[in-house]
Amino acid sequence: MIRILFAATLAGMTALPAAAANLSKTYSYFSIGGSTLEQLEMELSARGPQVKSTGQRHPGATRMEFSTKIGYRERGGYCRIEKATVTVKAKLILPRWRQRGKASEDVRLIWDTLSSDIKRHEESHVVIAKNHARELEQALLKLRRQKSCTKLAEMAKATSAKILAKHDRAQAQFDRVEGINFDRRMMRLLRYRMERIENGRLPG
Repeated sequence: MIRILFAATLAGMTALPAAAANLSKTYSYFSIGGSTLEQLEMELSARGPQVKSTGQRHPGATRMEFSTKIGYRERGGYCRIEKATVTVKAKLILPRWRQRGKASEDVRLIWDTLSSDIKRHEESHVVIAKNHARELEQALLKLRRQKSCTKLAEMAKATSAKILAKHDRAQAQFDRVEGINFDRRMMRLLRYRMERIENGRLPG
């Protein structure tokens, strides 16, 4: 799940080559206890990060902030965008199980599979955000020159709002698809992990 914040900074800059979207990623963890699947489920429901968009707690979350810096240049009676840099700051919040040693081998296997999937899911949110940040950079650089930087800044703001709305829809669609396929995905991952354990590629 994801919460989006957007901050736009419009500043005059010297001409620089266009850069790809920047990403800053950090991790934080919340601890859970329990030694059975039922207890783990209860702990995740009680201690997981609360997502404002749903009002519910989730096994993991990604909180992101988009910031945009745009460089304008006036020449020959026109204003154009010479540089656009979009930075995504992502904070992934993941579970950490404290009572692994008290659980059975089956519970440990299921937890390892689940926690890996939670991390993959949240990392995928970051990839979606970075892809849209890159798309936003490219869209801003393609804006046609205008006779005033004020007018061009208004166009940049509208372009940003459009692409960030598209980003929000992509994130929501990703969550819907992941939710629908969760059971099937978990069974496939469990089979794969068990096969690797049996082949000696993972510790039991």
